[in-house]
Amino acid sequence: MSRREPLIFIIAGEPSGDNLAGRLIPALREMTDGRARFAGIGGPQCEAQGLKSLFPMRELALIGIAEVVPHLPRLVRRINQTAVAARELKPDVIVTVDAPSFTLRVAKKLRGSGIPIIHYVAPQAWAWRAGRTKTLGTHVDHLMALLPFEPPFFTEHGLPTTYVGHPAIESAMTGDGKAFRRAHGIPEAAPVLCVVPGSRSSEVRHMLPVFTEAVLLLTERYRDLQIVIPVAPNVSELVERQTIDWPVPVTRVIDPANRFDAFAASDVAMAKSGTVTLELGLAGVPMAVGYRVSALTAFIVRRMPIAVKYASLVNLLVDRDVVPELLQEACTAEAVAEEVGCLLGSPEKRAAQQAGYGDVLHVLGDADPPPSKRAAQVVLDLIRDRSG
Repeated sequence: MSRREPLIFIIAGEPSGDNLAGRLIPALREMTDGRARFAGIGGPQCEAQGLKSLFPMRELALIGIAEVVPHLPRLVRRINQTAVAARELKPDVIVTVDAPSFTLRVAKKLRGSGIPIIHYVAPQAWAWRAGRTKTLGTHVDHLMALLPFEPPFFTEHGLPTTYVGHPAIESAMTGDGKAFRRAHGIPEAAPVLCVVPGSRSSEVRHMLPVFTEAVLLLTERYRDLQIVIPVAPNVSELVERQTIDWPVPVTRVIDPANRFDAFAASDVAMAKSGTVTLELGLAGVPMAVGYRVSALTAFIVRRMPIAVKYASLVNLLVDRDVVPELLQEACTAEAVAEEVGCLLGSPEKRAAQQAGYGDVLHVLGDADPPPSKRAAQVVLDLIRDRSG
């Protein structure tokens, strides 16, 4: 180690990155016998581990080209502030976590500082911007990948990459559905629909109106339907405002500690495409996946070369249709309600999806050691190597 108490500067720019960093910090602390110190940017999960964020992480929770543009002046200011803080602190290593639109711009600002930088979560350059990997390699020293097919792609482009595993395999299968139902007064036999509209305000604004209409359609057929909504803290008020008048019982789950119990209590789900689809899959919850962005973002993306067939990680990992994907114009309330209704009414369809989830788990591999400890080992190895 370069110092007796290594200083690790973490930059997490959105809820998914905060969850990753929130697991990484205690793993690093455990593997250094409590000697590691932390600084940087994070959300509730990092702050719960003692990280004092330079500024509220929720300022960075944006998505899509059209959504980012209006906030560029503030983002540029925060990028500069973060880079200055890192240079002044001179940490042993910087770990940038996901949110490449922010974190990799900070990394670029720190080029030439002599501080090693690890990026955690490979950008999906393999999907639509292969040329981006060359630029990435000039900004960071090492990449930690969540998916097993990513390291060969990035190492081929000259960037050292380690597969550490996806965090979903660490916790998604640990939920206690029966305890969750008891705690929230949900009858044991009641059908439970998990609704996941996203963790960013822009996602919620695009997805929740569609999901709201779909829920209303479903309640006409399933009078005893119960709704569970895992909610990221940064969008909890927005979600509550838009769901408070739903004509069925709604349980909103804000505490991340109860997230996987909520999944385990659910019979089916309608979910925004993203990490949550893998979490739901590994928790064994049959689902329909939807995704919408602004018209401008969709217009731009459609003119980019796309190298993959699927949007959801579940389908992507096994390269086949395990779960239905309803994207952009196809993501209508009627279509979502139809897919979810088919799952609620057909044990065979639910079982077919769950069989596909087993194939997904096989691709990901086991969780021993857990991904957080694998990632921590990569970080500590880089510190050791740099200190000689």
